[in-house]
Amino acid sequence: MWWFQQGLSFLPSALVIWTAAAFIFSYITAISLHHVDPALPYISDTGTVAPEKCVFGAMLNFAAVLCVATIYVRYKQVDALNPEGNCIIRLNKAGLVLGLLSCLGLSLVANFQKTTFFIVHVCGAVLTFGMGSLYMFVQTILSYQMQPKIHGKQVFWIRLLAVVWCGVSALSMLTCSSLLYSGKFGTDVVQKLHWNPEDKGYVLHMVTTAAEWSMSFSFFGFFLTYIRDFQKISLRVETNLHGLTLYDTAPCPVNNERTRLLSRDL
Repeated sequence: MWWFQQGLSFLPSALVIWTAAAFIFSYITAISLHHVDPALPYISDTGTVAPEKCVFGAMLNFAAVLCVATIYVRYKQVDALNPEGNCIIRLNKAGLVLGLLSCLGLSLVANFQKTTFFIVHVCGAVLTFGMGSLYMFVQTILSYQMQPKIHGKQVFWIRLLAVVWCGVSALSMLTCSSLLYSGKFGTDVVQKLHWNPEDKGYVLHMVTTAAEWSMSFSFFGFFLTYIRDFQKISLRVETNLHGLTLYDTAPCPVNNERTRLLSRDL
């Protein structure tokens, strides 16, 4: 049996691979069609102009679905491993809400380009990166409280490193983007897709875009730490029938069925 066939480990793997493929495909297409500059464009800029924006949006929407599934499985796993820890239960529920909000933001970023609906796009980015960062932080706290009884210390330290990486990138992006969009460098900065080294604010732009890519990579690294954990979990769906037919009759006991929610044959 291959490693990705064990449990549900294919979920975080598919999430990272699919999202990275969306970024790479849109970047290559946008560069080939000269829609953006090769040197570190914003991730969303590579999915702003057709045709790449169509594929970018579709792939990120599916990535949001994979992210929802991954976050839910993680929630169920922590809940099953810690049925009586009140603090852990509360943190786990908070992590679920933060993660789902981040997925919603990812879908907004995919469907509302900054050149068309800038406010909605920014709100989606704030949800994606802001709530996503908080989700990583909460999960790291959970990892700290679950070690060494549930898993080893190495997992906690790796996730903590990813959170610090994400935090440094977020701080750099927030600081530089605030200066860049303060109005001192013109009003066309928001819609600008092509930058020259001679342009005002070019350095701030490059630092901001580099921080955005770095933050995305920190997300990838964090979700990859789920692979080993997900090898040790599977979910089942239970079918409860209230009768042998679908007519309006008195309910009668029937044999119920329990099957895997996701087949191992996948």
